[in-house]
Amino acid sequence: METPNRKFGEWGQFDRYCKLVLYHEAIDYLREMQRRRDMEISLDELSPAQWDKLSVTDDYPCESYVFHSHGYDLRIDNELVAEAFAVLPQQEQSILILHCVMELNDVEIGRLMGMSKSAVQRHRTKTLKELRVKLMAIMPEGG
Repeated sequence: METPNRKFGEWGQFDRYCKLVLYHEAIDYLREMQRRRDMEISLDELSPAQWDKLSVTDDYPCESYVFHSHGYDLRIDNELVAEAFAVLPQQEQSILILHCVMELNDVEIGRLMGMSKSAVQRHRTKTLKELRVKLMAIMPEGG
């Protein structure tokens, strides 16, 4: 039979061991909480650019205007731009769609449309200038 002093000594060792484990667990927990505080940023502190990175917007086909040319589609989400684009003649729309969507150069667009390179370039620059003037006229101030 063991003496009570020996049992008490073992209980004391076990008690000390448990306290030491709990102490180090508490230290680990506090370090983890400090690390999280250092890494986390309050939502109030985010700039608009950072908000844009975190936000997602849903795009629905019914909210955009689609223009077609030579089997390619140009989607325009802005109503003012779509209205200005819609009043352009079909030939100018086709040139801009091929230039902006397919990123074709003037020679390739000319081959598709049966025009010379200089005619395509002239139509494209004239049309872009007209669009810019129309949009500047209907755009609200500062927009």
